[in-house]
Amino acid sequence: MNREPDNLFMGGRGFTLFEVMISLAIVGGLLMTLIYTLNYHLGIAERQVTVTTLTNLAKEKIYEMERNPQVSRGNFPEPNIGVSYETFIEDSAFPGMKEIRVVVKKEKESMDLSELMRKGG
Repeated sequence: MNREPDNLFMGGRGFTLFEVMISLAIVGGLLMTLIYTLNYHLGIAERQVTVTTLTNLAKEKIYEMERNPQVSRGNFPEPNIGVSYETFIEDSAFPGMKEIRVVVKKEKESMDLSELMRKGG
């Protein structure tokens, strides 16, 4: 009768401590890579949300300046706390045209939009 012993340590079956440690090291390395990648992509997604918000706010200010061109500076109200803007009116290189420009900033991100308009219109 060749019966295997019930005790795993005596029969040579099971994993050695070295095999368990190598397996844990591999799983740990994979988890660290996954966490780093997730964090990196969440940072990119957050930046894209900020850039999209700044772009939309700058377009809104350009639209306001088309109706009422004036140089101004200020901050946006709720829910865009921490976002500031500055508007400019400059002469253009094109005859009979002026350039309206809006710079919207939040922390390190900035969006600069400009548009040409006819002078006097």
